[in-house]
Amino acid sequence: MAAAAAAAAVGGPQPSQPELPAPGLALDKAATAAHLKAALSRPDNRAGAEELQALLERVLSAERPLTAAADGEEAAVAGGGGGPGAAEEEALEWCKCLLAGGGGYDEFCAAVRAYDPAALCGLVWTANFVAYRCRTCGISPCMSLCAECFHQGDHTGHDFNMFRSQAGGACDCGDSNVMRESGFCKRHQIKSSSNIPCVPKDLLMMSEFVLPRFIFCLIQYLREGYNEPADVPSEKDLNKVLQLLEPQISFLEDLTKMGGAMRSVLTQVLTNQQNYKDLTSGLGENACAKKSHEKYLIALKSSGLTYPEDKLVYGIQEPSAGTSTLAAQGFAGATGTLGQLDSSDEEDQDGSQGLGKRKRVKLSSSTKDQSIMDVLKHKSFLEELLFWTIKYEFPQKMVTFLLNMLPDQEYKVAFTKTFVQHYAFIMKTLKKSHESDTMSNRIVHISVQLFSNEELARQVTEECQLLDIMVTVLLYMMESCLIKSELQDEENSLHVVVNCGEALLKNNTYWPLVSDFINILSHQSVAKRFLEDHGLLVTWMNFVSFFQGMNLNKRELNEHVEFESQTYYAAFAAELEACAQPMWGLLSHCKVRETQEYTRNVVRYCLEALQDWFDAINFVDEPAPNQVTFHLPLHRYYAMFLSKAVKCQELDLDSVLPDQEMLMKLMIHPLQIQASLAEIHSNMWVRNGLQIKGQAMTYVQSHFCNSMIDPDIYLLQVCASRLDPDYFISSVFERFKVVDLLTMASQHQNTVLDAEHERSMLEGALTFLVILLSLRLHLGMSDDEILRAEMVAQLCMNDRTHSSLLDLIPENPNPKSGIIPGSYSFESVLSAVADFKAPVFEPGGSMQQGMYTPKAEVWDQEFDPVMVILRTVYRRDVQSAMDRYTAFLKQSGKFPGNPWPPYKKRTPLHPSYKGLMRLLHCKTLHIVLFTLLYKILMDHQNLSEHVLCMVLYLIELGLENSAEEESDEEASVCGPERCHDSWFPGSNLVSNMRHFINYVRVRVPETAPEVKRDSLASTSSDSLSSLQSSRRPKVLQRENSGTAQVFSLVAERRKKFQEIINRSSSEANQVVRPKTSSKWSAPGSAPQLTTAILEIKESILSLLIKLHHKLSGKQNSYYPPWLDDIEILIQPEIPKYNHGDGITAVERILLKAALQSRMNKRIIEEICRKVTPPVPPKKITAAEKKTLDKEERRQKARERQQKLLAEFASRQKSFMETAMDVDSPENDIPMEITTAEPQVSEAVYDCVICGQSGPSSEDRPTGLVVLLQASSVLGQCRDNIEPKKLPITEEEQIYPWDTCAAVHDVRLSLLQRYFKDSSCLLAVSIGWEGGVYVQTCGHTLHIDCHKSYMESLRNDQVLQGFSVDKGEFTCPLCRQFANSVLPCYPGSNVESNLWQRPSNKSIQDLIKEVEELQGRPGAFPVSISSETNLSKEMESVMKDIKNTTQKKYRDYSKTPGSPDNDFLFMYSVARTNLELELIHRGGNLCSGGASTAGKRSCLNQLFHVLALHMRLYSIDSEYNPWRKLTQLVEEVNSQQGNEEQQPEVPILYHDVTSLLLIQILMMPQPLRKDHFTCIVKVLFTLLYTQALVALSVKCNEEDRSAWKHTGALKKNTCDAEKSYEVLLSFVISELSKGKLYHEEGTQECAMVSPIAWSPESMEKYLQDFCLPFLRITSLLQHHLFGEDLPSCQEEEEFSILSSCLGLLPTFYQTEHPFISASCLDWPVPAFDIISQWCFEINSFTERHAEQGKALLIQEARWKLPHLLQLPENYNTIFQYYHRKTCSVCTKVPKDPAVCLVCGTFVCLKGLCCKQQSYCECVLHSQNCGAGTGIFLLINASVIIIIRGHRFCLWGSVYLDAHGEEDRDLRRGKPLYICKERYKVLEQQWISHTFDHINKRWGPHYNGL
Repeated sequence: MAAAAAAAAVGGPQPSQPELPAPGLALDKAATAAHLKAALSRPDNRAGAEELQALLERVLSAERPLTAAADGEEAAVAGGGGGPGAAEEEALEWCKCLLAGGGGYDEFCAAVRAYDPAALCGLVWTANFVAYRCRTCGISPCMSLCAECFHQGDHTGHDFNMFRSQAGGACDCGDSNVMRESGFCKRHQIKSSSNIPCVPKDLLMMSEFVLPRFIFCLIQYLREGYNEPADVPSEKDLNKVLQLLEPQISFLEDLTKMGGAMRSVLTQVLTNQQNYKDLTSGLGENACAKKSHEKYLIALKSSGLTYPEDKLVYGIQEPSAGTSTLAAQGFAGATGTLGQLDSSDEEDQDGSQGLGKRKRVKLSSSTKDQSIMDVLKHKSFLEELLFWTIKYEFPQKMVTFLLNMLPDQEYKVAFTKTFVQHYAFIMKTLKKSHESDTMSNRIVHISVQLFSNEELARQVTEECQLLDIMVTVLLYMMESCLIKSELQDEENSLHVVVNCGEALLKNNTYWPLVSDFINILSHQSVAKRFLEDHGLLVTWMNFVSFFQGMNLNKRELNEHVEFESQTYYAAFAAELEACAQPMWGLLSHCKVRETQEYTRNVVRYCLEALQDWFDAINFVDEPAPNQVTFHLPLHRYYAMFLSKAVKCQELDLDSVLPDQEMLMKLMIHPLQIQASLAEIHSNMWVRNGLQIKGQAMTYVQSHFCNSMIDPDIYLLQVCASRLDPDYFISSVFERFKVVDLLTMASQHQNTVLDAEHERSMLEGALTFLVILLSLRLHLGMSDDEILRAEMVAQLCMNDRTHSSLLDLIPENPNPKSGIIPGSYSFESVLSAVADFKAPVFEPGGSMQQGMYTPKAEVWDQEFDPVMVILRTVYRRDVQSAMDRYTAFLKQSGKFPGNPWPPYKKRTPLHPSYKGLMRLLHCKTLHIVLFTLLYKILMDHQNLSEHVLCMVLYLIELGLENSAEEESDEEASVCGPERCHDSWFPGSNLVSNMRHFINYVRVRVPETAPEVKRDSLASTSSDSLSSLQSSRRPKVLQRENSGTAQVFSLVAERRKKFQEIINRSSSEANQVVRPKTSSKWSAPGSAPQLTTAILEIKESILSLLIKLHHKLSGKQNSYYPPWLDDIEILIQPEIPKYNHGDGITAVERILLKAALQSRMNKRIIEEICRKVTPPVPPKKITAAEKKTLDKEERRQKARERQQKLLAEFASRQKSFMETAMDVDSPENDIPMEITTAEPQVSEAVYDCVICGQSGPSSEDRPTGLVVLLQASSVLGQCRDNIEPKKLPITEEEQIYPWDTCAAVHDVRLSLLQRYFKDSSCLLAVSIGWEGGVYVQTCGHTLHIDCHKSYMESLRNDQVLQGFSVDKGEFTCPLCRQFANSVLPCYPGSNVESNLWQRPSNKSIQDLIKEVEELQGRPGAFPVSISSETNLSKEMESVMKDIKNTTQKKYRDYSKTPGSPDNDFLFMYSVARTNLELELIHRGGNLCSGGASTAGKRSCLNQLFHVLALHMRLYSIDSEYNPWRKLTQLVEEVNSQQGNEEQQPEVPILYHDVTSLLLIQILMMPQPLRKDHFTCIVKVLFTLLYTQALVALSVKCNEEDRSAWKHTGALKKNTCDAEKSYEVLLSFVISELSKGKLYHEEGTQECAMVSPIAWSPESMEKYLQDFCLPFLRITSLLQHHLFGEDLPSCQEEEEFSILSSCLGLLPTFYQTEHPFISASCLDWPVPAFDIISQWCFEINSFTERHAEQGKALLIQEARWKLPHLLQLPENYNTIFQYYHRKTCSVCTKVPKDPAVCLVCGTFVCLKGLCCKQQSYCECVLHSQNCGAGTGIFLLINASVIIIIRGHRFCLWGSVYLDAHGEEDRDLRRGKPLYICKERYKVLEQQWISHTFDHINKRWGPHYNGL
């Protein structure tokens, strides 16, 4: 760029002009161009062509760029030859001129555009562009539309969303291959090619000549710029070249935008092979061209590619697909495949030399790959352009140019082929790239446009071996990061797996290739080719096997692992993306019977790959202990294709299953994973760190489960259905390491498991069996049933939002398979199983989202605990589901206690899997069930309710699925006698249930109680053992019939295993075999086992009945129900058994057993008849007693603690309810602040820190916890009711001139222009903007306690959400945010009671008293001079109040720092708080009463503080307005006033409410009631006069003269002073003396309202004028004297308030219509004082009539403040603002935001708008809201609140159709305004409660 700058300096384009070809041609470019065009138009145009060539040769000479690129820096320094920049510009200018053929370039562009057959949009965009995707219109799932096309098409009711493009894309509008035509927009609907005229030949003739040279020039630049150094070329160099080429590429890009006509010319140029050959062959005499060609060859070579240029030497013609390998080897000059492989891939072998070589040898056998990887031949510009695009790592400009050409069909085909040809090269470049992320995005940006089109993909597959190329390239890519697998046999393993730690996997570098592969497999024609090609399938399985067994975990047994590797993320992502998604893609094409062949192919090669894998890892039959891998993609491929074959293709399962031995091997590793899951959850892997838990969770997580755990369980189900059930069951218990636990003995030794893990592992094993036997996902459920089951499971765990449900329901993970989330079945299933809970709004509560919750009948019938367990990522979710189930049963009254998980009936099994149920009917399982029931009954350790639950579940499953009804019941009675097997006679659970087992011989450790009992036999002390010894001989006789046998599961399994392997049918003798597997007992640790014989005498039925007794805690609790009600046996479905606990479950099972066989029924009855002897109490040893006592004590302590906590919680809750409640007047905290009860002598306050109560005193004052904040809410009031709308077009702008703040500002500055400053500052109030609002939670504390509390907060290191240094804290009791303490004035209530007594003094006396009191400075009970603690605190709080708001909101005086300013500020604080309270009450006092705000008000205390400070400034009695109001002054004074500089403000211009506050705050506190009333009466007279004056100004001349006349007649009546007519006429006549009315021109009259004034309307006007004052005064009276406000109707508000204030005489009759004038009570004769007031006005209007008039018309009626009104649909806001430019820097901001108070557009965090380290949002919040800002973030749809130095995310007021927010617009669904939420936001803004209600605040450091 330096060079370019230098060029400009030297003098622009001149240097290139002398180089024109012939002097004959004019120097003018346009003329030259016209001349050439004419020459070329002749029939014989050879001369012209040569001339043009010569010109182009000169203009586009490659000489200069060479120096530019290579020696750019030096050239710039020397300033030689004008540098490159200028020359390039010149060249571009020439090209433009030549193309236009002498005309203007812009006209040329327009002419070409006219011939554009715009059938396609084809707009190309880059990352972060906002586009749309409509699933209803899309044929390909990658379809996308630009915003313009989307909004112009009709997509109402479609399933669309808006998204931010990650990699870039292009608009598909108009392309019927990708989307349905119904979705096209208006512009692209017409196939317009028919009515576009043919392009005239001469228009584009020049382009055809010029463009080839131009593109060749560009290619030469690229060749020159690329220096192939020894190492990888640095980023900087590449970028430099690209920057130089920017204008050229942009020029090409502009050409593509000219439309179809120009594109087809470009296509011709780019694909024409002859042109390319002529220009680039590098033969010719041009040395420069030669040099450039050499550089090109070097670049090819260094990329590990060969250029088969001299093939004729070898006598080989164009290499065809078959011979290409040979060709490649020939050119490389290598002597064998091996050498070739090594040489070409040298650079890919990052240090894994040896291993890589070995691997590569294995691979080189596959044909075709060499040519795929290493040969590139360029035959056209397009091909070489793409080559350089790849070399330069896909510069964005180039990509955009190449994509912009795509609407041209011919180009599209050519480009796709070129892309495929370079595919391998792309992969190599990508692997080496530093910026693999951006490069990946750009690759996909291109490929997704090409491969989404089925027709194109098919064509390329057929013509260019696309599939071969892709598979080979993927294989090569993964080869570079293989390591030796350590699974199973570490030393001798031949298997290699990918290393998940490599960058390739960690950074997901492979994703562009995989994503392309998945994309093309989504096309049926392509997928079929893949499934038919055996060679490809073999290679693909080879690829998949690289992932088989990756990321192996080894259990740490000794110490915690030092470094937790996080590679598992990479491993799971790789399996999902590289293996599972292509698998789902293929599966989606195997849906019908005709595709059986494909499945057979896949299954066949999958099994072969599995067999190879087992061989490679030397696997025999036992998995290596303590290691697990979660990655078995080959198993999963196999499983999924099997499932599909049975479900959709009607294939016979057995025809695709391998032999038994292979099945045994297949089941081992998936089973190992299930066992490891249980181990991980039992904390056995805790030393491996958290990541192993992460793996266990990811394995079952919704995005992975149906590619991981589901196929694994399905494969185990298939194995179980085909293998011997005893073998399978025993394998399960052995894998779960709980074999040793399954003994009847009360003690046992487990050699492989610690005691603390036994229970959870046993639970794990049983749970796994239950899942295995009851899951039907792949065994016969239809897709809709599966969806329903998944949805119910998720909803049972928790209520879910629509989007989280979509996310949690595992769907086909291949996005292109056509199963779309949000499809119709999803919605219909959802509405069938769930109810929608609309978002709820609790004030102060968190924002709720719209949720779906299960319907009652779903809980009743469909809740399936098994599915829930399978799908929970966290164990707590299972508990949550059970809790919700329990709550449902309690609520619906179905079951009061703690229920057990319900038993759910299953969908019927598909016939192919019937064998699975044999597991339930095998002796091994029955023995386990019997043993566990017995152990539970005997209270052995390590057994839980969960175990019992699962045992019963399994029994019930067995009864439900019993194969055949017993036919010959009687015959089987004598079964036991004949049977050789010691435990059960047969394998049917139904008959085995009733089989009694008498004795069992067990192996027990010598310490076990059973052994001791045996040795005591001779003494017969123990009843049990004597019983045993007496029976002993009998037992021995029957020994051979095998009643007592040691049962060893492992041995059983071994026997079965050998039996299957040796196919031996002979029954080996059981006693002979070793009793334990040698593998499990570690040498030396073999425990001393001895044999004992237990007497059991139970059957499963008897155990169940005893269990019933045990669970119910009653003897004989079980009574067979059918004895009472025989009906039960006929209709067994009894709802009462559906829900319940263990007792119910036992009853249900016994009933089912009785139903299944008469024998069972009889035996149950028999057992119940025998009265069971009571269970003897256990003998407890002393030691045990001790521990039991301890336990009991602990339990009691725990209960006590729980009780205390509960009580505390409930107290806190009730407190929070009262304290935090903003809106309900009922609950209030009893507070003794404002109550006035005569019996209490002094107000007593509780300190919430030290807990003491007492009055507030001088030396130890108490204070109220308050929050001071600056507020501009008042300033936002407007005078019209319609709230302003947020602008959504350029026209709608909001101007703030009509806000309350603006109006008051104007008034003050007007006054200050004409009147004395000090007097102006008493005439108005400020604080409309930036006024200080004080609010309290109502709690009090000692000020010294508060100081120590702050100190402790300061030392507290915990990060608080507030800043202690700024004095912020939270109330110690209610945790409400606060920042100051307002001292309570020590005063007694009795006194105030006295003050309130009405006195009978006349108004004149009172006026005198008021004046005297005001004049007495500091007449306070506490004199200021004596510094007490109280006065110090008063001062400090005043400082706080001042510092709350910014200086600009305090200083209005012309002389800075004048005391008048402080005076104005202080009374305005009072005004602000009163006005705000009025707004909180809804703008009027009709509701009356004390609202909650009133009860927690601190106005009384605030008044004391303000009064104390106001009295420091005594007003000069000369200027005290009180005088002007109550006395007649001699005329003389006012005359003198005129001579001074500026007059005082006339009293009629004063704001009456301000005067009221000044008068009251100037009085000594506490104030007497009669003085207060006196002040109000006097001020009302002024107010009324102002109303009359304003009225007189408002009406026109005729009205005035009429009133003047009528009033004058009544002037002498008795109550003339109380008649508004008289007064009005007097006012008019007085003011007529001045110029007030004169100045009116005709235009003025037009302005004045033409309404005719009736007496009623005049009365209403006067009342409305006075009402605001009456409201504020009543509020003030309510706070100062504690009087309640009466409630009233709106129309009688005036009269009620005036009587309440004492303005109305009490005897006033209310019959005739109320007249406001009757409230007047003139202190001096009315006419005299009015004329005095009017005189002031007249003297002012002498000079300034206009302003005088404006000041009189005050608009008193302000409406309540509102936020801006937002549009219904969020899209309208988004579309306007997200492209709007920032007013400061005119760029589109990254994070645009808009203020919801005033509609200003701001940049969030925008550095462009930063002023003195404040970012724009923070600045705006200070200017617009005095520190409070409410902004809508356009790109995120959320609202952010800024309050002072903190901010918080408030949430969103726009929700989608399902009541959910869409933060950051991730889902992009249409959003609609939620009015309730917006109301809540507005309410919080008006009531200033953001700080209390929102909890998550953080500092913003001025950076927003």
